[in-house]
Amino acid sequence: MAFITTQDGTQIFYKDWGSKDAQPIVFHHGWPLSADDWDAQMMFFLEKGYRVIAHDRRGHGRSSQTDTGNEMDTYAADVAELTDALDLKDAVHIGHSTGGGEVVHYVARAKPGRVAKAVLIGAVPPIMVKNEANPGGLPIEVFDGFRTAQIANRAQFFLDIASGPFYGFNRPNAQVSEGVIRNWWRQGMMGGTKAHYDCIKAFSETDFTEDLKAITVPTLVLHGEDDQIVPIANSALLSIKLLQNGTLKTYPGFPHGMATTHADVINPELLAFIEG
Repeated sequence: MAFITTQDGTQIFYKDWGSKDAQPIVFHHGWPLSADDWDAQMMFFLEKGYRVIAHDRRGHGRSSQTDTGNEMDTYAADVAELTDALDLKDAVHIGHSTGGGEVVHYVARAKPGRVAKAVLIGAVPPIMVKNEANPGGLPIEVFDGFRTAQIANRAQFFLDIASGPFYGFNRPNAQVSEGVIRNWWRQGMMGGTKAHYDCIKAFSETDFTEDLKAITVPTLVLHGEDDQIVPIANSALLSIKLLQNGTLKTYPGFPHGMATTHADVINPELLAFIEG
C-alpha cells in the first residue's frame, strides 16, 4: 500500500492508478468514509485514460488514526503535501460532502498550476450550521446528536445512516442495496472514532464562504434535490452564488450518496465537464 508521511508524522494512504503522464483526477471522500467510496468513479475514469488518485483523510480508512489535526486547515494541508509528493499538475479535484469542503479549502490555497478544475458533489459549503450569518442552516443540536450517537454506539449509528438517509433507502419504493449499506459501514468502521468525532465539527461549522469566493478555476456543483444529509437549499444553491466560474446541476429525487446510487448518471456528467 502507498502512503505519504506528513510534516506532523501522520501517514496518509492513497491510491494512484493509471499513466503518470495522464491528466490527474483527485477524489476526496465524505465523512466517515475512505477512498474506497470512489470505486465506481475511479474505474470509470481509469478506463477513459485518466490518472486517478484518492486518499484516505487523516483518521479515516487506512490512514493514521489521529487525535489531532482533524479540521479543515490540516485536511487541506495534507492534500497539498500529497499533491506535492506526486507532483500533480492541472489536476481535477472532485469532492463529495465533507470532501467537497476539503476541495474548496485546498483549491483556494493551491499552488499555481496544480488545479485545472473542481467538482463539488453533495458538498457541505458554504456552511452547514445555523448561526446569525446563516439563518437557514441546521441547528447545532443536529450535530450534537451526531456526536452523542457516535459515542453511544458508533457501529449502530453508522448502520442507521447507511440504511436510511444517506442513500435515500428510507424513501418509499427505494431500491435498497444491502451491499452498499455494508460497504459504507465497513469504510466507516475502519477509521478512528476520535477523528470521526472531531470531523463532525469540521464539516458542520467550517465557513467556506471566502474559499468559494477565492476559487477562479471552473467549478461544477452537483447536488441531489432529495439530499437528506446536506440539504440543497443551504449548500449548493448558496455556493453557486459565491463561485466566480461555477456551474450548477441538480437532480430531482437523488440522495446524498448519488455518486454511488446513480453512478450511471453522475459519471458521464463528470466526464463532460472535465473534457469540456
